[in-house]
Amino acid sequence: MNAADELPDPHDLFPVGFFSRADERPDDRFYESDRLVTHIDDRAIRAIGRLYEHLGITGRVLDLMSSWVSHFRTSPAELTVLGMNAHELAANVMATERIVHDLNLDPTMPFDANRFDATVCCVSIDYLIRPIDVIRDVARVVVPGGLLICTFSNRCFPTKAIRGWLSMSDEQHCRLVVDYIRLAGGWAPAEVALCTPPKTAGDPLYAVWARRGPDGARAP
Repeated sequence: MNAADELPDPHDLFPVGFFSRADERPDDRFYESDRLVTHIDDRAIRAIGRLYEHLGITGRVLDLMSSWVSHFRTSPAELTVLGMNAHELAANVMATERIVHDLNLDPTMPFDANRFDATVCCVSIDYLIRPIDVIRDVARVVVPGGLLICTFSNRCFPTKAIRGWLSMSDEQHCRLVVDYIRLAGGWAPAEVALCTPPKTAGDPLYAVWARRGPDGARAP
């Protein structure tokens, strides 16, 4: 048994059933059909591009739970896309590397430590059943000072989103992702922003981001 095995599971701090889903079938069955569509409107997509540009995401980037499009205004120097559907990832013209990997089966990613300058997770954090483990592993694969950026709206596949997410408001979602990052360890305090104008028509776009601390995540 290693040190991590002896630590309390932070997911146990949440109510029973918080990370369960209406559809508990293996995720690879749900995602085997190609969905070459965008899941937020154009205004929200533009807000993501502006945010990435504002935060200076230009180097080696991991797009987590990715699909056929990444929402950068300008392609990063290297873009690794990790997702569930090989055909969708193959259609991502910005990608320089494509990895099929189910984070709900294995939250540990197939990358060396300090591999990336930043990781983005776009409108997908609500589908993770062990999000704290995934964020802890992101702290392993990004460099000290590297960014994790989670963006989300009020849309989802409700049968695959965790029940806890479905029970919360947009503002509570922001606090939840901040808690995930804090509980994962290895990160500076997170920042939160509404990236679209408040109380206007269209999909809202929220963002939570944090920088990896000098010590990274707790040892595995």
